[in-house]
Amino acid sequence: MKLNAKNLILDLLLASNDSPLSVRDAIAACRLFGLSDNSVRVALARASADGLIEAAGRGTYRLSASALQLAGEVATWRTAEQRIRPWQGGYIAVLTQHLGRTDRAALRKRERALAMLGFASLETGFYLRPDNIDENLNHIRQRLCRLGLEAQALVFYANQFSEQEQTRISQLWNGAALNQQYRQLQQQMADWLADAPSLEPDVAARESFLLGSKAIRQVVFDPLLPEPWVDVAERHRFVEAVHAFDQAGHLIWRKLIAVSLTPPLSHKESLQSEPK
Repeated sequence: MKLNAKNLILDLLLASNDSPLSVRDAIAACRLFGLSDNSVRVALARASADGLIEAAGRGTYRLSASALQLAGEVATWRTAEQRIRPWQGGYIAVLTQHLGRTDRAALRKRERALAMLGFASLETGFYLRPDNIDENLNHIRQRLCRLGLEAQALVFYANQFSEQEQTRISQLWNGAALNQQYRQLQQQMADWLADAPSLEPDVAARESFLLGSKAIRQVVFDPLLPEPWVDVAERHRFVEAVHAFDQAGHLIWRKLIAVSLTPPLSHKESLQSEPK
């Protein structure tokens, strides 16, 4: 995802545990990433117009109800492994062929929802994932709809595929690439944490945010595949490393806010910072 003021502000609100974000703090955070004060004001105005954020008070914003719903689903990365159970060889299927593909906005939401729950396309409009997540079918259907899948989509169990179809299904996910990503990101986080004490606070905050966001996104969109697709033990070590890095990143940002690296905005600048 491209780093711009809007995405950064939404990420900060997602990480804030439903705490409001002031315009001043948004500007200060975006300055760390070389984003202009004006881009922050424009981003806040556009995010508000798009219904992603709402005013929480004078000069402060919070996620809207609809954005909070998506945020709640994103936050489930912290307990992702707890939902996994032994795979018995069956699949969960989603059929969307009857929904069409002309509505591009609906299509993007649909594909995002399916990707976030690990579904891959076997045929156009026919998606599968291993039935190894400890949730009943109705719960999975509800989660998909909260993430953006149309209610008219069909969600059902599927098994007894032919040998030829099983071969095709086995190739839907690149397990070797996932294992490599687990190892690489885990090593990157370990190396960064070893060097972190030598970094300036603003540099540490910026770099921890970027690397942490990359690692968390990997967990959010991880298909949680069973063996033999992936090395389950390697994935567990990676997820544990992400938890530790996330905690370290929160501590770095709390320290940065406490020392208030950026000079306070003048009263005039504070008033001007509120989007029209």
